[in-house]
Amino acid sequence: MEEIEVFSWLTLDALKKAADVVETVGNLQTGHCTSIFCVIENDYLELCYSDSAANYIRRYEDREEFDAALDHRKQEVGDAPYEKNQEFEEDEDEDEEEEEEEEEAEKEEEAEYDAGDESESF
Repeated sequence: MEEIEVFSWLTLDALKKAADVVETVGNLQTGHCTSIFCVIENDYLELCYSDSAANYIRRYEDREEFDAALDHRKQEVGDAPYEKNQEFEEDEDEDEEEEEEEEEAEKEEEAEYDAGDESESF
């Protein structure tokens, strides 16, 4: 991979117009950068527009490296596809809180039931 810093978005726009865009990752409206993954002949490029850091052009050696970078960028930005059967660790604190709430609810029900029995005996 080679990287070149670019100061002007016009330079990135010119390359984008000449390229076959594969995918766009990120959004300057909601984030700080947008990466355009594109191909010009045998060059696999990432054009990164940024409003908070330097803009850059990255050139990848082959399609495999290009695809890996695309997947990595999607994960960074949160655009990665949802993986089925993905396992998550359960939050133990939430489970404990739910158990405590259930126990309190049971105690309240018992107290109400007991209070109801006493009123009937008088």
